[in-house]
Amino acid sequence: MSTTLHTPERPQSRVRKPNAVVLSYSELLKAVKAEGLLERRVGFYITVFASLVLLMTAAWFGFALIGDSWFQLLIAAAVGVLCTQLSFLAHEAGHRQIFASRRANDWTARLLATSVAGMSYSWWEQKHGAHHNHPNVISKDPDIAPGPIAFHTEAVADRQGRFSFLTRKQGWFFFPLLFLVGLGLQIDSVRFVFRRAKVTHRWVELPILLVRLGALPALAFTFLPLGMAFAFIGVQLAVFGFYMGASFAPNHKGMPVLPADSRVDFFSRQVLTSRNISGGRFMDILLGGLNRQAEHHLFPDMARPQLDKAAKIVREYCTKHQVPYTETTLIQSYGIIVRYLNNVGLSAGRHFECPMATVTRRY
Repeated sequence: MSTTLHTPERPQSRVRKPNAVVLSYSELLKAVKAEGLLERRVGFYITVFASLVLLMTAAWFGFALIGDSWFQLLIAAAVGVLCTQLSFLAHEAGHRQIFASRRANDWTARLLATSVAGMSYSWWEQKHGAHHNHPNVISKDPDIAPGPIAFHTEAVADRQGRFSFLTRKQGWFFFPLLFLVGLGLQIDSVRFVFRRAKVTHRWVELPILLVRLGALPALAFTFLPLGMAFAFIGVQLAVFGFYMGASFAPNHKGMPVLPADSRVDFFSRQVLTSRNISGGRFMDILLGGLNRQAEHHLFPDMARPQLDKAAKIVREYCTKHQVPYTETTLIQSYGIIVRYLNNVGLSAGRHFECPMATVTRRY
């Protein structure tokens, strides 16, 4: 790209001028590097990790003190929240945001994911990597793959009969289904590590997963009555799943979906399919930096504290190149998701047309 840009045009040949939007990412990357926004913030992550470990310790200390009481469900909810917050750190380590060393990041992510969330890092890495490469691209982004919820009109074309009502109203079922996300992540992880195909570091992840998935029930059923133990495990899983799902859902759900054969430049693809959530530093903590989704997709290895400064630069570039930049409040994003999913459910049988076509045709 740089050779084409700096080679002078010869009179006898016509050199095609590169698309300004395509070139914008190189310019943007240089601007971000010049501001030092790709530098590591290890101290920040150590502080966050230490704080979360102290809070988790306090939660389990509370579990021991409360004993046989339904107030244990508050402890279960707190453990669910803290597991989600530690999972955010695993996500950031998986993107090489914390340490300069790739190995240190990988092992931090692997140990946190398996021991805290009960989730296989190897499974998550390949799934999340595909998502980052092809966000909201049909048949390529696993996050919009066909399932209980249809995230685009192609996925509802064959849904008829007894389940058609559920599909038409699927937007209202989306958030209740998030309570099952935690259980689904753990089931998919166990299936993945037990599969016959190669799994990176299978013999590290497998024992940690089994210990993690067995430890919580062991504690609950050892120290709590049977019914309360089941409730404790259920609340912990439900809170963890809902918090995880409700944090990731605003990022792309209800944003434009691309057909599998679409050709959109990297900069446009990442920005047009991402939604940011306003709310400042509080939202940075609540959503673990996922609220700066456009910046995260453009610079996956950027540390969480740097995303706010990068957002100002990205907005300027989007304005300059007339690329839509989306930002809403968290509550507004949830409303958009419900309406979008209901509209998708009502579109069964209609001809599919990419909603990005008119936006990206000029690129």
